[in-house]
Amino acid sequence: MNKTIIIHEHGGPEVLRWEEKDPGRPGPGQALLRHTAIGLNFIDTYHRTGLYPLELPTSLGIEAAAVVEAVGPGVTDIQLGDRVAYAGGPPGAYSQTRIIPAHLLVPLPAEIDDQAAAAVMIKGLTAQYLLRRTYRVEPGDTILVHAAAGGVGLLTCRWASELGATVIGTVGNDRKAELAREHGCHHTIVYTRENFVERVKEITAGEGVPVVYDSVGKDTWDGSLDCLRPLGMMVSYGNASGPVPAFEPALLALKGSLFLTRPTLFSHIATRETLLAAADELFAIMRSGTLKASVNQVFPLEDAADAHRALEARQTTGASVLLP
Repeated sequence: MNKTIIIHEHGGPEVLRWEEKDPGRPGPGQALLRHTAIGLNFIDTYHRTGLYPLELPTSLGIEAAAVVEAVGPGVTDIQLGDRVAYAGGPPGAYSQTRIIPAHLLVPLPAEIDDQAAAAVMIKGLTAQYLLRRTYRVEPGDTILVHAAAGGVGLLTCRWASELGATVIGTVGNDRKAELAREHGCHHTIVYTRENFVERVKEITAGEGVPVVYDSVGKDTWDGSLDCLRPLGMMVSYGNASGPVPAFEPALLALKGSLFLTRPTLFSHIATRETLLAAADELFAIMRSGTLKASVNQVFPLEDAADAHRALEARQTTGASVLLP
């Protein structure tokens, strides 16, 4: 029998329950997967707490690597036995097996192992749309990346550095600063003892940066705006410290006619064409050796509550995976 992490109510990590659930058989356009590795993401905690409400009861998780166990009628580009990965779709990755729409699945190249795929799909595709589509980073740009030692942060720092940008990253401690530097971050700011706005202005000789990539939210919002040069772009793509408070749009004018966007990965991979194109670019840079998945924590799936506690306490670095 398939085992799954299920929540029956929103709340803390204690609401995660390890239960039996029959996945059933795939219907038209669907595939039955056997998970081999599952990605852990902050959005999983938002679903658990109800910040992003889900209909209950439900499983969690939107990223995994898997093997195709069966396909339903009408599925032609995915076959039995294929190694695949996915990012997005209905939550349900916290399970040993599951049914999922087949159009969400991306074939995995042989050179990319399952844990790397589970660790990199959400984070790597996020880095891809941030750097190549939301604000297209060019050689010579100086950019600010918050949470530079996190899963998305490390990939973004490395990729941006390879694109020829100078990367400034904020981190919580010296250990994370060293990790960010190892992944291409040129200037690290330990925000617990340094004023990141002052340091960014110092590094850029008072000019500011053209773009800030901010997954932290409430705690960094005001400072991030102050780091931007006129006509700069504020990319707010996460809420690790809580949602950004309401503000008057005139604030953007006062700070230099700034641009603001609140993008999501799922808008950028909404069609199969855009999903495959983004995945192809991600896998190509991984195969080249330029980008590597840093799987720094591994938890048994049944211990998902411990994984959530570690993530929310900011005790993790890089990526974490759950093993079914």
